[in-house]
Amino acid sequence: MVAVSPDYADNVKFADEWLAAQPGTDGALAMAMGHVILKEFFVDRTTAQFVDYARKYTDLPFLVTLDEADREPGTYTPGKFLTAADLDGEAAAAEHAEFRTVLLDAASGQPVVPNGTLGDRYGESGAGKWNLDLGDTRPLLSAEGGDETPVAVVLPRFDAPDGSAGRLRRGVPVRRVAGRLVTTVYDLLLAQYGVVREGLPGRWPAGYDDAHEPYTPAWQAAITGVDANRAARIAREFAANAEESGGRSMIVMGAGTNHWFHSDTIYRAFLTLTTLTGCQGVNGGGWAHYVGQEKVRPITGHSAIATAADWNRPARLMIQTAYWYLHSDQFRYDPFSADTLAAAGRGGPFAGKTTADVIAQSARMGWMPSYPTFDRNPLDLADEAADAGRPVAEYIVDELKKGWLRFAGEDPDGPENFPRVLTVWRANLLGASAKGNEYFLKHLLGTDASVRATEAPPDARPKDVVWREEAPEGKLDLLLTLDFRMTSTTVFSDVVLPAATWYEKHDLSSTDMHPFVHAFNPAIAPPWQTRTDFDAFHTIAQEFSRQAAGHLGVRNDVVAAPLLHDTPDELATPHGRVRDWKAGECEPVPGRTMPKLITVERDYTAVAEKMGALGPLLDSSGATTKGVTFKLERELEYLRHKNGTVRTGAGAGRPSIARDVHACEAILAMSGTTNGHLATQGFHTLEARTGTRLADLAAEHEGKQITFADTQAAPVPVITSPEWSGSEAGGRRYSPFTINVERLKPWHTLTGRQHFFLDHDWLSALGEQLPVYRPPLNMSALFDEPQIGETGELGVTVRYLTPHNKWSIHSEYQDNLFMLSLSRGGPTIWMSTQDAAKVGVEDNDWVEAVNRNGVVAARAIVSHRMPEGTVYMHHAQDRLIDVPRTETTGRRGGIHNSLTRLLIKPSHLIGGYAQLSYAFNYLGPTGNQRDEVTLIRRRAHQDVEY
Repeated sequence: MVAVSPDYADNVKFADEWLAAQPGTDGALAMAMGHVILKEFFVDRTTAQFVDYARKYTDLPFLVTLDEADREPGTYTPGKFLTAADLDGEAAAAEHAEFRTVLLDAASGQPVVPNGTLGDRYGESGAGKWNLDLGDTRPLLSAEGGDETPVAVVLPRFDAPDGSAGRLRRGVPVRRVAGRLVTTVYDLLLAQYGVVREGLPGRWPAGYDDAHEPYTPAWQAAITGVDANRAARIAREFAANAEESGGRSMIVMGAGTNHWFHSDTIYRAFLTLTTLTGCQGVNGGGWAHYVGQEKVRPITGHSAIATAADWNRPARLMIQTAYWYLHSDQFRYDPFSADTLAAAGRGGPFAGKTTADVIAQSARMGWMPSYPTFDRNPLDLADEAADAGRPVAEYIVDELKKGWLRFAGEDPDGPENFPRVLTVWRANLLGASAKGNEYFLKHLLGTDASVRATEAPPDARPKDVVWREEAPEGKLDLLLTLDFRMTSTTVFSDVVLPAATWYEKHDLSSTDMHPFVHAFNPAIAPPWQTRTDFDAFHTIAQEFSRQAAGHLGVRNDVVAAPLLHDTPDELATPHGRVRDWKAGECEPVPGRTMPKLITVERDYTAVAEKMGALGPLLDSSGATTKGVTFKLERELEYLRHKNGTVRTGAGAGRPSIARDVHACEAILAMSGTTNGHLATQGFHTLEARTGTRLADLAAEHEGKQITFADTQAAPVPVITSPEWSGSEAGGRRYSPFTINVERLKPWHTLTGRQHFFLDHDWLSALGEQLPVYRPPLNMSALFDEPQIGETGELGVTVRYLTPHNKWSIHSEYQDNLFMLSLSRGGPTIWMSTQDAAKVGVEDNDWVEAVNRNGVVAARAIVSHRMPEGTVYMHHAQDRLIDVPRTETTGRRGGIHNSLTRLLIKPSHLIGGYAQLSYAFNYLGPTGNQRDEVTLIRRRAHQDVEY
């Protein structure tokens, strides 16, 4: 067991090896390990197991076009995947030809369009062909051996101390196919990783000890602090174990990596290791990302009820990170443009645009959802279209083209676009969740806040998003919270409804940590005024419905739905070429170059009645998960008998979900993981598309249906289902992608394989077509914060991280007496002995941490386990106990998120293209905060005031 951790954490105690990489540099370590694996297991010798896996299950053999570099004659840059549309004859005329990627057959040297690409997933011609069966084709991994002279490609690098962009020039072998110069993803990957082969031009590492050329072990040592020889040895052992065990090397991680700005590049560097060594889709191998209660195993039934898809479709969804970034006005404090992040010479798509501009562009192109969507009420837009005698979509497109209607994201500070009423349900938005807590307090709530940042200067302000000179403060009119405890959110709420906790209600639970679904059962009835969440929302719905009779009635609503993953919407952006209708690059076409515009009739007087019954859309349209539609006639009839039927109102004759146990029963009955009949049915549906055998995976449980009573008696193992990619048939444990590997089911990607290369325009602009190392953001260059390590009269500047608390239960019960007794009894910041010595801090001293985002007062825990230059403030230390006033502001100190803020990476806003398409809880911008720094000092007065 190898632990990679900057501090001496609990997992380090049990590890055989500890690699103490500097915070945020894991990607550099992984890139260097990839260099070793590619050199020793692919180039120096051919590892048959790895090469066979790469040919069958990855995009490494696929062809990529090369474009002449603009600024460097005689060199090239990676372009787009070669597709059937680029070929001649029958291939070019095939259905969805632009989404059929091409490789070379090793025997003939000729281009082949294999089964399993995105072009096979949709349409009649792909039926029975969406699989990974290569037949007689043996993909050529490299373009070596052709008649063309190798060429130099220009590749990005970002390893300068300040994180600025640079260039690498490394050679690749090439072929000419259909008149285009092409190479393979494998050849590009070797060039990116600096693995030299004979006869190729360019500048290459001299060996593992070359510290100047990416991505050698010595190169990473200067960045991570991990010894070069150890990094090389562990990479070698990781791959050797995978070779000997058949792919049973594993990387286990939590969500911390996802909290860095460049989290996607870190993940891709990790995934390269497990994919090169054939570990993905193998029990005991691969990439295990554990993030707590994130895996809703009975997903089909849950989604149908949670999004009200039984009554109305589509649901109106939103990406929280962008929503809060705009509505808490954090966009006003970004003094840099999006092209600051681009690769050298590639910033075109982002030139002069801020992050807010990019969010607005993503919304109007239909890539990501946007709410509120327009600067006019969508109910009124439907009425206006009806009055004009025009189809709603046509009317809205015309209004947008004339400029009479705008997307709300283009003017988030316009009063008509404010969020007015916010319901926080069992979440601690203003405590554990809100990165940029002080901005929320200032702009959303309009209360005291300690924001110290200055707004962006005029030349750094958005171009497409309206800038209002006076930033609004206090956008919300009402904040309602349902919770069972006192939190930072309830403290600021206008209304708090006491909610039942786990042992006071009926509910279902599942997780990625174990293979079971199990019940919550009330040990006691909800005490005093407490209600279950289920009862509280039904009560609210009843009163809302009563009042709606005099205010809303029945109205038509217009939902602007994004281009969705696992639907033909993925075909909206051929070759990942971006066309913005607002810039005149194309026409605004709903569902193609802009969001789908769908009219939904809403009877606001019947909301409560519909909440208590399963709606008719489940009969007529079934329920769809990840592209598989389940027919539910049998299940709905079962639920009529199990739950009873509704007698009156909108739900008359429909199965009841008026009680929490009814809803649980419905979720279980309508999900393949808990209903063997649906699992088998879903696999039969999938077989028609793949042409491969799948239904036997669930056949042993075809007659099994897990009931709520079953889960109350004991945790119940779930059933293998097409809702998820792992097989649990025969009692094996779940491991993702085993169905893909063992049954040749494609991944839901452009090539149908696991991707090393991404050819979207925006990823090309960012220099992230291939795995690449990107360091933590330079907050000194971007925000004028002091450099890490700077020490002066005011204090020492350090990296500021907010890992999960050890003295709480996840994000809760930090204020429990037992937890307080085991910790210091209030907010704490962990410091290294070296940093503490620099500013005269001793253990348990009161310190203040200050940056542009806010101020925190806490006790210092001085420990040898902490690395120099980094402090920890464990998350979810609420503003409830032992939080004094600060010397800096005279106001009460903040919480851990008072020193953080939201920053959004443009590539996280891509949509409408193959796997880079939006789906709820699948794709979207992360709420990252790990790149932050803070100045920390000892308080002059240790006798604090409250």
